[in-house]
This record gives sequence, structure tokens and C-alpha cells, in this order.
Amino acid sequence: MESELIREGKAMATCAIIIAGGVGSRMGQKIPKQFINVGDKPVIVYTLEAFQKHPLVDAIEVVCLDGWDQVLLAYAKQYGIDKLKWIVKGGGSGQESIRNGVYNLEDKLAADDICLIHDGVRPMLDPEVITDVIRVAKEHGNAVTSMPYNEQIFLVDDAEPGTTTRYIPRETLRRVSTPQAYRFDLLDSKYHEAFDRGIGIDGSNYTNTMMVQLGVRLNFAAGSDRNIKLTTPENLEFFRAWAAEEEGRDE
Repeated sequence: MESELIREGKAMATCAIIIAGGVGSRMGQKIPKQFINVGDKPVIVYTLEAFQKHPLVDAIEVVCLDGWDQVLLAYAKQYGIDKLKWIVKGGGSGQESIRNGVYNLEDKLAADDICLIHDGVRPMLDPEVITDVIRVAKEHGNAVTSMPYNEQIFLVDDAEPGTTTRYIPRETLRRVSTPQAYRFDLLDSKYHEAFDRGIGIDGSNYTNTMMVQLGVRLNFAAGSDRNIKLTTPENLEFFRAWAAEEEGRDE
């Protein structure tokens, strides 16, 4: 699937990379969690619609689980996701999948274009969150959605793992999720550097943790408690209730 990004006179374009390359083993379903039907459509479509409907987003790229690209394309046509321009094969890890998506855009985006990265299984995304992360990224070159941390955090004692004598003041902590946004030249150069040097690409690393390990100062944007990642059956049931409520409002 190849397509040109139409800028319509804009000096700066905004592209969203949706990461949908996981299998979702913790969900306990027979199909990947991003393709589970909730209400009348799959999870990934709810996510795509958030960016399709947003006026500041010009194009969408999906990094897709191998073998599901034609299913995704069919859903995009069915639900009118015409901002979807590119579908890219996922990698062996989350960071490899994001890297594949970034590298595919090297001949499609300009250096100062804004590139968002978002988990395909975070479908409860408010438009205000997208707006603010784009705003901050345009101003500072990057932005990560974040929320205050409201629980108490204690450090496990190394000598006695079942005890603690230290805590971290919660006022110094932020919970960071997606969407995240970066100038494309920063995003592309740092993925090349990370994979060349083997920094910030293993385990649970994501774009934001990789950036910090490579010396980049990140900027906080507004987040939402509702913007959860669907990883467990309980998360899915919460989303079903939300989707049913949203459908009722639209009727």
C-alpha cells in the first residue's frame, strides 16, 4: 500500500503511526486484541477513527501484525478511514515495530513534520489529548502525554525485599503513555542511533524511554485517565461499557 501525503498548502504536516503489531496473549483471545470486535467494530477501528476525525492529523500509518494487513485494509475501507496511507509490517518487538514505521516514512515526511506514535489498543482517546500533544511538539520538538501519579511509591529494600524504608514523593512523578509526538527529523535520527548503538530498544522500552536514554529532554502534554491500554479481559470489559455508552449518545 503506497500513497502520497497531500499537504494542501501546509508548511508542516502531521502523521500518526498506529502500532498494531502485537498478539495480545494476556487477553486470552483467539485473535489479536486489536481486531477483537466490540459493539459493531474492531478495537483498531475505534483507534483509527480518533485520528481520522481529528482536523490536525493529515495522514495515518499502521504498523500491522504480519498476515493481518488485508483485514486492516478492508476495515479501513468499510469504516471510511481515508487518512490511512501506509501499512507496514511489524517487527519482532515493540521497538522494532516502531522503527519499521519510522523508517518507512523517511521519503514521505519532511524534517519538521510532526509524527505521533500511538498504541492501537488505546481506543478511548479524547481529541483534546491529540490536540495538546501536537501543540507541545510543534512548540518544543517533542511531547509525551502524561498524568499525575496519585498513589504512594515505595522502594523495595535490597537486603530485605519484603520491607521498605524509602519512598518517592508522588509530586515528582508523571505517568506517561501514548500518543507521543516528535519532529520527524528527531524521531528518525534517534531510531537510527538507538539501533546502531543498541540503546533503549530491548524489553519494555518505548520511544520515550529510548529518547531519554539518548539524552533528549521530553516535554509533558495533557493526558487522560480514560486512555488505558487494553491488555487484560478486565480492560476489555471496561472498554465494552464505554463503547456502549458512546453509541447511546450518538443515537
